[in-house]
Amino acid sequence: MVNSGSARLTGSQLRAARALLNLSAEALSAESKVGLRTIGRAEKENGTVRMTAANTAAVIAALETRGVCFLSSDDNGVGVCLRLKPPPSFGS
Repeated sequence: MVNSGSARLTGSQLRAARALLNLSAEALSAESKVGLRTIGRAEKENGTVRMTAANTAAVIAALETRGVCFLSSDDNGVGVCLRLKPPPSFGS
């Protein structure tokens, strides 16, 4: 099953997120438990990546845990940003 759109991620967002973190594809693969070749193919996509919804969610979660924010087309264009501090815990 290819990403159906519930979580959109583009190849350029994936490349940019890794660059912001200075994170290797190997490290992202290990953290997300998504295959290295799958990540490599996704990064080559010109638009929305073609991964399963589970793999897309795992990659996004791994990057968000490290502080990456994903900007959607609703935010006037797609992209990524990096939080300098982790978000505050709920209730603190």
